[in-house]
Amino acid sequence: MTTAGHGLHTHVLDTLGLAITAGEYPGGSVLRTDEIAQSFDVSRTVVREVVRVLESMRLVESRRRVGVTVRPIEEWNVYDPRVIRWRLAGSDRPRQLRSLTVLRSAVEPVAAGLAARYATPEQCAELTACALGMVETSRGQQLDAYLRHDVAFHRIVLTASGNEMFARLGDVVAAILTGRTHHQVMFDDPDPAAVTLHVQVAEAVREGDAERAERITREIAVGALAELDVLAPDPLRVAAPSGSARPSSGS
Repeated sequence: MTTAGHGLHTHVLDTLGLAITAGEYPGGSVLRTDEIAQSFDVSRTVVREVVRVLESMRLVESRRRVGVTVRPIEEWNVYDPRVIRWRLAGSDRPRQLRSLTVLRSAVEPVAAGLAARYATPEQCAELTACALGMVETSRGQQLDAYLRHDVAFHRIVLTASGNEMFARLGDVVAAILTGRTHHQVMFDDPDPAAVTLHVQVAEAVREGDAERAERITREIAVGALAELDVLAPDPLRVAAPSGSARPSSGS
C-alpha cells in the first residue's frame, strides 16, 4: 500500500471505529461498502481492507447480500488497543477509564509480586531506570516524557512476572496510560507520592520482596481509581463526599 493509500486507510478506519464505538452505529446496524466508499471518496479496495480490520476486532461482521453488520458491544475485542483508544475518545470515557483501571488493579499487583521473584538483573535495572526517569520528568509539565517512562515501567513489570498472559496486557496498559494523558485526565504534574511509590516498587522487585512489591502496586492502583473520581467522574455513579485533599495519583 502506498503512503497515500495507507493514510486513506487509517482515516477511514479511525472514523468508522470511532463512530461504531461511540454508538453512532448501534449493534445490528448495516453498513454498505459502496456507500462507505462514496462517503469517503475512496476505492472499494480500501473499504474492504478497513472492514477486514474491523472484523478482526469483532466490531463488525460481513455477509454476502447483507452488508457489513455492526456487532453488539458484548462481542467486541475490548482488549484491542485501537478499540480502547477509540472508546477513550468518546463520550463513554469515564466508565471506560474506570473499567480499565479496575482491570489493572486486579492484575498488576500480582504481576509485581511475581516480578520480585522472577525478574532478571537486566529487567531490574530497566525498571529502576524507568522509575528514575519518572522522577526526573515529574515536574515542569513534562507529561509526554513522563508517559514514556511510565508506560515502559508497567510493561517491564508485566513482562518480568514471567506470565505470558500478563505480558500481553502491556499494550492494553499502554493504551490506558496514553489515553489518560492525551485526554487530560491527569494533573499538570504527577502526584509526588505516586512517583515515590513507583520507585519503591522498583526497589522491592530488585530486592526480591514479593509481598512489598504487590502491596505498593496495589496502593498505586487505589490511587489511580481515586484520581479518576476527581478528574473523570462517572455520571452514573453516586458521587461520594469529597474532601479538599488531592488524592494520591496513580499511574
